[in-house]
Amino acid sequence: MTTTPPSGPAHSASTARSTGAARRALAIALGAALLQLVMITAFAWPSAKVAPREVPIVVAGPGADRVAATLGHERPGMFDLKIRPDEASARRALTGRDAYGAIVVTPAGPRVLVASAASPMVAQQLGQMAALLPAPGRAADAGHAAPAVQDVVPAASDDPRGAGFGAMVLPLVMSSIAGAVLLTLVVRSVRWRFAGVLLFAIAGGLGTAWLARYGLSLLPGSYLEIAGVTGLSILACAATVAGLAAVLGRPGLGLGGLTLLLIGNPLSAATSAPEMLPRPWGEIGQYLPPGAAATLIRATAFFDGARITASLAVLASWALGGLLLLALGGLRNRGRAVPTPTREPKPALA
Repeated sequence: MTTTPPSGPAHSASTARSTGAARRALAIALGAALLQLVMITAFAWPSAKVAPREVPIVVAGPGADRVAATLGHERPGMFDLKIRPDEASARRALTGRDAYGAIVVTPAGPRVLVASAASPMVAQQLGQMAALLPAPGRAADAGHAAPAVQDVVPAASDDPRGAGFGAMVLPLVMSSIAGAVLLTLVVRSVRWRFAGVLLFAIAGGLGTAWLARYGLSLLPGSYLEIAGVTGLSILACAATVAGLAAVLGRPGLGLGGLTLLLIGNPLSAATSAPEMLPRPWGEIGQYLPPGAAATLIRATAFFDGARITASLAVLASWALGGLLLLALGGLRNRGRAVPTPTREPKPALA
C-alpha cells in the first residue's frame, strides 16, 4: 500500500515554519559565535598587550639628568620622565597623582618611591627596573645592591596587589546594566523609571561603598565620599542604558550594554593603568563610564581627591545624557498616548 505525501496549504505552511525556524537557529548560532569571538578579543587583547607606554615617572636628586637619560635610552617610549629638584617634590608628585613612581638619586645609590594605590602593576615594574640602575660613580656593570623601595601611597592592607579593587569594577558595571534592564522591562512608566534609576544609584552607592570600605576593606578614606562617587558611577552606567532603551526600545538595551561591557570595561585599566594599554585605547577608556569610575573611585579613596575633575566631568556627562534620553523618551511616549481628537459628524439638515 503506497501513501502519498501530504500536500496543500497546511503542508506548505508547516514547511515554511520549519524553514524559518532553521534559518533563525542558524543565524542565532553564527551570531552567538561571532559575539563570543568579539568578547574574548575585547577582554583578552588589552590584558595580553599590557606594557608601559609613556608612564609618568619622576627622577629627583643630584645626577637626576644622567639617570633620566639612561632610562630614556635603554627603555625608549616606556616612561614620561620628569626631573624634580628633591625628594620632597618627588613625593608631592606621587601623592598628587602627577606620577606613578619616582627614582631619588643619592650618593649611596638610587631609592625608589612608588604608589601602589595608583597601580600595583606599575609599582612592581618600577621596583624591578630600578634594581638595574647603577649608583652614581659606579660602572653600569658593577655589582650593587638593589635600591630600597618605599611605598608612598600604598594600596589597602587587605588588598595589597589591588586585585580586589580591580575585580570590583566589572560587577559594578554589570549590576548597573542589570538594574537598568529590569527597570526598562518591568516598569512601563518612563517617569517612574527615571525615579528608579536615581534611587538605584543612591542605594547602590551607599551599599557598595559600605561593602568596599568596611565589609571587604578594599578602600580607605571617607565612606560618604566613596559612596558619592560610587553612586555617580552607577548612575552614569544605569542612566545610559535606560535612556537608550527609552529612545530606541529594546535595541537600546543591547547598544548600551555592549558599549559598557565590550568596550568600556576592557579599556577601564582598573587592574593596571591607562598608560599600560596600547594607544589610544587607554585614553579612550577614560572617556567611558567604567574607566572614569575606576579612576575616580581610586583617586577619592587613596589620593584625597587629587585630579578628579576630568573623571567627574566624564561620569556627570554620561549620567546627564542618560537622564535626558529618559526624559525625551517619556515625552515621546506621552505624545503618542494623547488621543487625537475626532470631530463629531455634523447633524444632517432637515
